[in-house]
Amino acid sequence: MDKIVILDFGSQYTQLIARKIRELGVYAEIIPFNREPDTNDTKGIILSGSPSSIYDKNPPLPKKTIFELNLPILGICYGMQVIAHFFGGEVTEAEKREYGFAKINVTKDNELIDKEIDGSVVWMSHGDRLKKLPEGFDSIARTENSPFAAIENKDKKIWAVQFHPEVHHTEKGKEILSNFVFNICKAKAQWNMGNLAEKLIEQIKSEVGDKLVIGAISGGVDSSVVAVLMKSAIGDRFIGVFVNNGLLRKNEPAYVVDALKKLGVNLRYADASTLFLQKLKGITDPEEKRKIIGHTFIEVFGNIAKEYKDAEFLAQGTLYPDVIESVSVKGPSATIKSHHNVGGLPKDLNFKLIEPLRELFKDEVRRLGKELGLSDDYINRHPFPGPGLAIRVIGEVTEEKLNVLREADEIVIDEIKKANLYNKVWQAFAVLLPINSVGVMGDKRTYENVVAVRVVNSVDGMTADWTHLPYDVLNKIANRIINEVKSVNRVVYDISSKPPATIEWE
Repeated sequence: MDKIVILDFGSQYTQLIARKIRELGVYAEIIPFNREPDTNDTKGIILSGSPSSIYDKNPPLPKKTIFELNLPILGICYGMQVIAHFFGGEVTEAEKREYGFAKINVTKDNELIDKEIDGSVVWMSHGDRLKKLPEGFDSIARTENSPFAAIENKDKKIWAVQFHPEVHHTEKGKEILSNFVFNICKAKAQWNMGNLAEKLIEQIKSEVGDKLVIGAISGGVDSSVVAVLMKSAIGDRFIGVFVNNGLLRKNEPAYVVDALKKLGVNLRYADASTLFLQKLKGITDPEEKRKIIGHTFIEVFGNIAKEYKDAEFLAQGTLYPDVIESVSVKGPSATIKSHHNVGGLPKDLNFKLIEPLRELFKDEVRRLGKELGLSDDYINRHPFPGPGLAIRVIGEVTEEKLNVLREADEIVIDEIKKANLYNKVWQAFAVLLPINSVGVMGDKRTYENVVAVRVVNSVDGMTADWTHLPYDVLNKIANRIINEVKSVNRVVYDISSKPPATIEWE
């Protein structure tokens, strides 16, 4: 299969490059900046942006040999600086930094930015500029502040742009990437979910043989797609273990069990809700809650897994962003909060790991799930944290509080769906706050719970904006929660974005 290789120099947009190219139907692979790509099936190379500057003391640089592979190369932002560095150009700190929108003007006919793109808006995000062109290169486009907004050396098959074609702010960004992938690299569009499903099923059969595979089912999209994929490949030799931790949404356990059993998944259901609540008794610190939930899951799943002595493989829903992060060029970052996903199963289980989704992004997993027969309602459900409602009940978690939150949360989702907004927002949910509020109900003074409603828009969960819900929708949500959920007399709406806030409250 034809592919485009992206060298990752640490840009926050690197994954977007890969996703945009895959949307064109061509496989894109991200590798560390200092690794030489495997040339088998590789049709072109993209150098990503970076938080670094080429004139830093130790800037990240690729191996010089990438320019000797006779493959088309496209440098994006910092990638342009890298190209200038290797071919004798000069990069300096810009007198006027350029962040945000700019209009691009084509100054020379070229294959990358055609006439239809001339005059369109591009997204700039840089504090450096190319001052002197490398020898043998021509300027092909400019903006008001960047005389070398795009450059080329046709003989060496090298192109570079100062702006970011991968972000949605660049009006014709997808067309620019398409020109590079198809017109310049001559790649064929061979990446689609139908072909991929068949390929993954064959890979699983080959890797697993006649052995048993066990896997943890959280009820989320990733683990559910893994379960259906494994079932399609090896039938009942896959055992999906669904542990009910008692922290799921209203009717969620029955919904997940019913959906997966209808698709023939061999499912083992374990209700451990009492155990989880016992372990969480008296715990208020969010990080401690997460650790207790993680450790308790490991304990429950580990005990069940040991019953299947013939199982040799553990299926896991690792996605491509997780793989990229594990080999990222970025330095250490502060721990904001523990990751939602549960990991670290005991080594004494001695499983070989199988990760059929490790090359996929979240949106591709959803499309694969649809290809495998999961319903649109199931695969399009909003992200749900691994610790579940425990981090949406602020403070100590009790069965009483969970029941209050479940009822309120169901109303939020119901009204969002009635307004045809569910598939237009990233996440919508309720949070039970650890305070009581004075109110008046039926001419009597009340002192009861406060529920916060959180609805956000996002592309990948890394950043998020609060959603401007119509007032009538907010009104219906608030009225229904106060009237239908016992012990709640006040509803508030969270209008903070990420950053500085996070999507979840804990």
